[in-house]
Amino acid sequence: MQRLRIRFGRGEEVKFISHLDIIRLWQRAFTRAGIILAYSEGFNPHPRISLAAPLALGVTSESELMDISLAEWISPHSFTTAVSRQLPTGIGLLQVYQIPAIMPSLQSQVRHAEYTVAIATSRGQDEIAEAMASLLAREHLPWQHMRDTGPHRYDLRALIDDLWLIKWHAGYCEMGMSLRCDSTGSGRPEQVTAALDFENHPQSIHRTRLILRTS
Repeated sequence: MQRLRIRFGRGEEVKFISHLDIIRLWQRAFTRAGIILAYSEGFNPHPRISLAAPLALGVTSESELMDISLAEWISPHSFTTAVSRQLPTGIGLLQVYQIPAIMPSLQSQVRHAEYTVAIATSRGQDEIAEAMASLLAREHLPWQHMRDTGPHRYDLRALIDDLWLIKWHAGYCEMGMSLRCDSTGSGRPEQVTAALDFENHPQSIHRTRLILRTS
């Protein structure tokens, strides 16, 4: 059995497609490209496809990671050529390489996600930088947001690794965020902008990188 790791991008055209629909999209692309997937064992076998971390609706990305297992060997180059022809606009196949079949699951290796967040604001550059520094200086930041099951309470500060200002001009800024993304919790950029007291919801959120455990 061969295991491939795929890095792909998701553009504006597919930013409102759900996680499950993205999996189905890839399955259809593999079928049309003649790629033979390996299946799990048991009473309800399913194709061995796993994404590193689900992408929230409305978020674009240049760093999505996916592992697949194949029943028949194919070179990464041939795989890329065959599958790229079957992908819709908005999905870009960026890199394909072989990994050992015994490697831990992709989901267990993800540690942080980096984002670029654009937001309209009337605040000045120094004021934004000061708000970021003040948040990072805190030990804890009790937070909550509503779920279908009721309020979800957590320490937002524990989910924030770093914040930095990328670009600013009157009425607009772009900031970078490195947020935790593992089994203990995942930071949400829109919650961070709210904690920074921005008056507006982000205009765009773009995931630029997934950081995996190195050992």
